[in-house]
Amino acid sequence: MKKIAFIIPPTVEILDLAGPLQVFTEAKFYGFEIELEFYSYTAHTVSNSGLAFGKISHFSEAELKEGDYIFMPGMSFDYVDSIAFRAEKEFFNWLKVQSSKKVLVCSVCNGAFALAEAGLLNDTECTTHWRRIDQLKSRFPKAKVLTDVLFKKSNNIYTSAGISSGIDLALFILEELKGAFFTHKVARGLVVYYRRNDNHTQKSIYLDYRNHIHPKIHEVQDHMINNLSGDNSVEELADLVAMSPRNLSRVFKEKTGTTIIEYLTLLRIEFAKTLVNNPEYTIEYIAAQCGFKTARQLQRILKSNS
Repeated sequence: MKKIAFIIPPTVEILDLAGPLQVFTEAKFYGFEIELEFYSYTAHTVSNSGLAFGKISHFSEAELKEGDYIFMPGMSFDYVDSIAFRAEKEFFNWLKVQSSKKVLVCSVCNGAFALAEAGLLNDTECTTHWRRIDQLKSRFPKAKVLTDVLFKKSNNIYTSAGISSGIDLALFILEELKGAFFTHKVARGLVVYYRRNDNHTQKSIYLDYRNHIHPKIHEVQDHMINNLSGDNSVEELADLVAMSPRNLSRVFKEKTGTTIIEYLTLLRIEFAKTLVNNPEYTIEYIAAQCGFKTARQLQRILKSNS
């Protein structure tokens, strides 16, 4: 079972910690088997907002293996800029050792400074909160610091811009582990929808067109995703959410930027592209599962979208 170890440093920024943690907690609710662990390197930890933590295990007690994750959240920059922070050589060496074991090391906000102190950002594309971009560049000139991105994956190092972008990073990692549809369910449960930076260009129909909070439109979208072989007529969908067909069509386009038919077609194409990878499935079977009228129709659509 994979582990995700959250480091809780002095003056930790609460949302930097809680955002990614809640993503993986929600994933566990949906059945993802993963262990969440918490470590610190000080005897007493108090957050930047004054919230104190109870007893937390020392990082040296962590037993991590290849494929596990470490999350390093951001802290008060006064602390990051202090001699006390730079003196945590034992912790930085530990981070470096974990990375050499192919544990994936992730930072939120100025947690990137801890990764940089460990030498993990040398010749590595990375990012941090926009307020701290210049300081990261100046303090660690070997780091390839990027601006205007929410997060960046570079080999086994993940860095994010901070605060709410830690949620985006966690959702990105979750999609790598469990796929787009599972991540869609988690994002839906959190009432937050996945955003991408310029370096993640692959589209996910399960997550796109969801950047709204209209509950009835989400219900319609979920119904279509889970019932692709059905009719999914505007009339049927309208009955589902007690709206008139005309009003549903109008509100759907207003909230998603696309029509019901266009969205349904994209869903069916995406599912078909997944099924065609299974050599045991005939094109006729795939067409039926995806709601296409004939195998020929599916072949024509796949060809035009290749």
